[in-house]
Formats: sequence, C-alpha cells, structure tokens
Amino acid sequence: MLLVLLFAGFSMHAHWNAFIQWCLATQITLHRYLVMYLLQLNNHQYSGGLWLITGAFLYGVLHAIGPGHGKFIVTTYLSTNKESELAARVVPFLGSLMQGASAVLFVFILAVGFNLASGDISTSRWYVEKISAVLIGAFGAFVIYQALKSLRPRRMTIRAIRPHQHDENCGCGHHGVGADLTKGDWKTRLGVILAIGARPCSGAIMILMFSNALGIVTWGIAAVMTMSLGTALSIMGLSLAVRYARERTVAWFGGSSSLSWLVPAVKIAGGVILILFAIVLFLTVIPISAKGDYIAAGC
Repeated sequence: MLLVLLFAGFSMHAHWNAFIQWCLATQITLHRYLVMYLLQLNNHQYSGGLWLITGAFLYGVLHAIGPGHGKFIVTTYLSTNKESELAARVVPFLGSLMQGASAVLFVFILAVGFNLASGDISTSRWYVEKISAVLIGAFGAFVIYQALKSLRPRRMTIRAIRPHQHDENCGCGHHGVGADLTKGDWKTRLGVILAIGARPCSGAIMILMFSNALGIVTWGIAAVMTMSLGTALSIMGLSLAVRYARERTVAWFGGSSSLSWLVPAVKIAGGVILILFAIVLFLTVIPISAKGDYIAAGC
C-alpha cells in the first residue's frame, strides 16, 4: 500500500503541470460550448437547452476535479476534525450550492440592479475574490482559536459523590473513550460553508453575464445551479473519502489518551495551512479585465 501511494504521489507530481493545463484548456472549451448553446436558445433552438444543462453539469464535475479552494477547505477541515458521515455529506454539498447562489447574486445585483458594464463587473469580481480570500484566512484563524481554546486547563468543580447511571444518553462514552465527538460545532460547519460559497465560480459568472446579455436569464440560472450540483456531488465524494481515510488512520494509531495532545496540534496545523492558502489566493486573483472576464477567458 505504501509503495502504491508513493508511486501515485510521484506520478501526480511529475504530471501535475500537464494536468492543470489540460483542466484549464478543457474548461475554456466548455465555456465556448456553453456560450454556443445559449446562442442556440436565443435563436429558439430549444435542443440547445438540454445540451446547456448537460454541459453545465459536466463543467461542474470537471471544475471539482481540478484544483480549487473548496476542495482544499473540505480536505483540510475533514482531515483535522472528527465529523459524522451525514455532516461530511451535507456541509460540502451546501457549500458548493452556495457558490452557485453567490454567483447569481453577484451578477444580478451588479449587472441588473446597478447596470454595470463588463469592465466594472470584472473590477467587482476582483474585490469579491480578495474578500473571499480574507474570509478563508479568518476561518483558518478561527480553527486555530478553537484548538487553542481546547488546550486550556478546565476549571474543576466538586460535586456530591453519587452513583452514576450509564445509559445511551449519558455522553460519557464507553471504556473511557470519552464523549461523542461526532457532534461537531455548528459554527465551524457554518464557517466551512461560507468559506466555500463566498467565492463565486468564474465560469458561472461568465454564463450569467452572457445569458443576461441575451435576455434568457432563467436558462443562465438553471445552468449555474446545475453546474453547482455537479461540483457538489464531486466534492461530496471527496469529503467521504477524506473522512474514511481519517477514520482508518485514527484506528491504525489507536485511541490512546497519551496522544490527546495530537488532535489540537493537527487542528492548529490545519488552520495555519488554511491561512497560507488564503494568502496565496489573495496574491493570485485573476487581474481586472477592462473588456470583461468572459471575453478575457477566450469566450
């Protein structure tokens, strides 16, 4: 198993640049096909609508396969936090759907509400992506704060000695394992959803801007939400795989109390990684295009 993992890691490292270039080239090609389907719909060729929805779903799946902030956040969070299987499904799913919803709000508040031109929307997109990078960094800082808070010595209280009745709701665990840790903090889960969804997809923005220009807004929204569904399903599969890998690793090393310090340390490391990732995102935001992002993207 170790040899297989080493071979897979070496192969990925050797062909990573080619893989990234292939992902970007394929996404640009799909951009052009999606625009073509919108033009067919504008010419009352309604078969283009079926191809638009299908292409948007495939674009969402491909977008999830390539590198992105959502996969990085989900992987970091689930590898450093014990979560239930339900939460591992729902949290990334909602975050991906929120990403599509934020793209819809972004375009139609600016393009329809304020009647901004393409260059102005590109400027607004630049600011939104900068702010979303700051939010990801803030979420990383929150994870570190929660981990440091758990390390503080707790105040002990003396209670009357009485027999303890064990039942399934007592929360004390079995054989000294401790409380049920699958009940995650809702604030942290909400932070994951917001960190993923606050950064709208550039492909979704392109589709919405073009559909708005053609006057077929409903089809644009349907395509973007289908795109988000494809991304959500792919990231949900990734999250379940990360959770399974974490559970196997914990079972391998055992649940010894002598390693209790390791959990906060891993969470702190995850928070630091998120902050570093946010800094990289902040410094590498796509530059402002005076002609509009969808034209700059080759569409």
